[in-house]
Amino acid sequence: MAASADDTAHLIEEKLQILEPESIALADDSAQHAGHAGAQSGGGHYQLTVVSRRFAGQPRVVRHRMVYGALGELMRGKIHALALRTLTPDEL
Repeated sequence: MAASADDTAHLIEEKLQILEPESIALADDSAQHAGHAGAQSGGGHYQLTVVSRRFAGQPRVVRHRMVYGALGELMRGKIHALALRTLTPDEL
């Protein structure tokens, strides 16, 4: 049985705990992509904002790599597209 969007959202938030986030905001935009070629494989479309002190002093590309690394296998299956905002608490 395929995982529900709620299950995937929970997995995303769980995996991101390695970054010691102060906050996580996750929006599932998958319904807006119904019929999209990438959506047919079952991977979801998400918007994600992560606030973490671990991003301090890191350029955006490194911050994004940190998130992709934390999500690991989810990026190769359950997540088809991910729009990221990565901030430190001071950047809010």
